[in-house]
Amino acid sequence: MATATIGELDLESAAREAAGNWQDFTCFAWFREKDIESPDDWAIIYTHHRDSGLLDQSNADAIAEAMQPFSNGDDPDVLFESHHHWAVGHIDGFSIRVYRDGQITDAFRTYHELSCRLADYPILDEQDYSDREYAATLENITDAAWRVGRDYDLPDGWESEVYSWLSDHEQGEIENTDDQGGYPSEAALRRAVDGLGYGRFEEE
Repeated sequence: MATATIGELDLESAAREAAGNWQDFTCFAWFREKDIESPDDWAIIYTHHRDSGLLDQSNADAIAEAMQPFSNGDDPDVLFESHHHWAVGHIDGFSIRVYRDGQITDAFRTYHELSCRLADYPILDEQDYSDREYAATLENITDAAWRVGRDYDLPDGWESEVYSWLSDHEQGEIENTDDQGGYPSEAALRRAVDGLGYGRFEEE
């Protein structure tokens, strides 16, 4: 079930919609239903998959952190799930008890609150998402500069210095692309390392 759908419903409607949703999944078998009491009171919520972008990864971690307290104990209301398929990789999330003894659980109330926030604004943790964008961009700078590294003597920490230079002079080169971080061009990287005064290797 899409998070936005849950977040657009009031709590009672969302609970009714979510409980037993796994029974409507096509080409799917949930073996845990044999191990839990009243499986019709449970829902499966997926938050991210193998190819998820930075935003989904960030939101998934924020949701997982909020759900963690409800996964403790001998009879938890949240069970973390990772489902795999040989062709498409994995999809991750959690199963959640929507009703216990006919009452909506605190776990589902918490998830519904997060879903309402996402329905209004797509980022749960701005700082975490920003940190992920930055880290991904540094990795992309390293990847994009493989030829540059053969021509210049790059010091330790050069990636962050190049990022700062581009942020000051060519910000468009580090804008998030396809939610995978910025990926600057080789030409921009060469301008950056020249601007930072990194020395060139002498040609033999």
